[in-house]
Amino acid sequence: MNEIQKSDLKIIDLVNSHGSKLQILNFGATIFSFKMHDKNNDLINLVVGPGNSEDYISEEYRTENRCFGATIGRFAGRIANGKFKIEDEEYELYEHEEGVHLHGGEFGFQYKLWEVEKVKEGENPSVTLSYTSEHLEEGYPGTLQVKAKYTLTEEDEIKIAYSAKTDKATIVNLTNHSYFNLNGGGSVSDHFMQVHASKILELDDNNLPTGNLTKLKNSPKDYRENKLLGNRELDDVFVLDVMENEVQAQLFAPLSGIKMRLSSNQPVLVVYSPENLPDTWNYHSEIDKKYPAVALEVQNYPDAPNFRNFPSSLLKPGELYENNITFAFSVK
Repeated sequence: MNEIQKSDLKIIDLVNSHGSKLQILNFGATIFSFKMHDKNNDLINLVVGPGNSEDYISEEYRTENRCFGATIGRFAGRIANGKFKIEDEEYELYEHEEGVHLHGGEFGFQYKLWEVEKVKEGENPSVTLSYTSEHLEEGYPGTLQVKAKYTLTEEDEIKIAYSAKTDKATIVNLTNHSYFNLNGGGSVSDHFMQVHASKILELDDNNLPTGNLTKLKNSPKDYRENKLLGNRELDDVFVLDVMENEVQAQLFAPLSGIKMRLSSNQPVLVVYSPENLPDTWNYHSEIDKKYPAVALEVQNYPDAPNFRNFPSSLLKPGELYENNITFAFSVK
């Protein structure tokens, strides 16, 4: 972490025609902030994270490993026993705790300085960032060339396009780890959430998949109808019933009148709503100590390389990995 200096950090501002502003940080290809007007025409920040860019390169940030707004890779989520096989060759990975590899390793993509390749201004402004992950970085085979394109549309959509190519068979599972609070501060306990999923992934005591799917009917975690988040800690993997170009989940905050709709080409949604967040740094806005934010992470199944019944995460030379995510915001 020490080799990255404050002077290396860049924040790219994307502003649409009615004043919504998306800020992208090159460290971790991170959504640093997103501001839009609420129903009272107040400009509020909907993304929860440290308010100073230098906080992201601190040792405390890495120790907490909360990945605020960051691009997660090479493999988002957990891999059991810190290992996987491609054909007959086994690869060993860093373990955050015994038997669990998490979010790409000790220094995953969220801790890398990405190159700003292109910035487009004007209508539907965008920025494209890139990172090259060398062969056996964090134990993963193949040199992986990754791109992340963020677009802010005139309709207040944040569109994320992840893509990757490799020169050797490897595994890839990228996601964005933004924490949202549609009130611009306080708590998300008053938010309503809907997730179009009739099944959830069964997890063991280490939050690793068992391989089984559990039906959500009559479960308190059934969010197929709009339901109040309330004071509930969530860290669950929802198996989505709808796929690309359809709304897979949504959040709504009556206080601000802001609704966020999520769509992607990915099979599962990890909903992570922690009881609290570190008080190690100052945040963009004042957040409550209890239930201050919720992260909606669309991706492939966790531990997919170790389960034949899960969608494959294998990427071969000549193939293109793509993960397309849209967070669409509106005011009621």
